[in-house]
Amino acid sequence: MKILVIEPEKAPYEKEIGDDIHDMQAIVGGCIEPIYFEPKQDALVWCNDEFLLNGSQPNRVVGNVLVHGTFFVSGNYMNEYGEWDSCSLTDEQIKKYSEMFETPVIVLEQAEKLTEDFEESEEPEFTMS
Repeated sequence: MKILVIEPEKAPYEKEIGDDIHDMQAIVGGCIEPIYFEPKQDALVWCNDEFLLNGSQPNRVVGNVLVHGTFFVSGNYMNEYGEWDSCSLTDEQIKKYSEMFETPVIVLEQAEKLTEDFEESEEPEFTMS
């Protein structure tokens, strides 16, 4: 199954995995939980269902949820039994979700570090003519 993996502070990347629960859990580091974020329901985000409890780093906003830790996007379709099931993403979906999840979340500690770095840099001198 072709998926898109999104790790904290990294660019999204494509990966091939088996379509079983163990391969899916290995990506997120534990039990998986789906997040329905697409109105067409043709894709799902899969994350660790304990991301708020296990100290995972904030990653990206999905829908209205700030997801912590590594997550991935898979395709979603209705199988012959009328049940929703995961599937490979199309090339168009890979491009769409790569762009959607391109920018990582900056947490307060990172913002403070950026501010400190900026304040420590030399300030330009301004002269009045």
